[in-house]
Amino acid sequence: MKLIAYVASAVTVLAIGVASVMLTRTDAAPSVAYTLLDGSKHRTDQWRGQVVLVNFWATSCSTCIKEMPQIAATHDMFKARGYETLAVAMSYDPPAYVINFAETRRLPFRVAMDHDGLIARSFGNVQLTPTSVLINKRGDIVKRYVGEPDFAELHALIDKLLAET
Repeated sequence: MKLIAYVASAVTVLAIGVASVMLTRTDAAPSVAYTLLDGSKHRTDQWRGQVVLVNFWATSCSTCIKEMPQIAATHDMFKARGYETLAVAMSYDPPAYVINFAETRRLPFRVAMDHDGLIARSFGNVQLTPTSVLINKRGDIVKRYVGEPDFAELHALIDKLLAET
């Protein structure tokens, strides 16, 4: 009987420990190279000190198209304070469609093609669009949105993250 009590107690302590680690753990943004539509090469490591929204999207995704003006407005609202946006077009999206979309809508932020799917895999094997990942100044992923985010909530979180030192 004592053995069962000890095992139950140990399991409870272990479960509480695991739960607390899972609730407080932040994942670092992956270190990955990407190429912008203009051909320039960059790395996610260069984002330190900035708050960054990485938006995975596709020209064939109606929700992506619908949210894009708000993604652009969010970028314009916060860019002067150290906020950056990277729109990552999914590997199945034809490059000509992505270029046409970015140019005709005059997207005010960086756009990358994920030709081989490496960026999407690096950010947790993103398959659904839109998926957006918000990264703080230290390079930690603080929020993941699958589908269109609540932009009021997103703006409040960006504002809070930009205020942190």
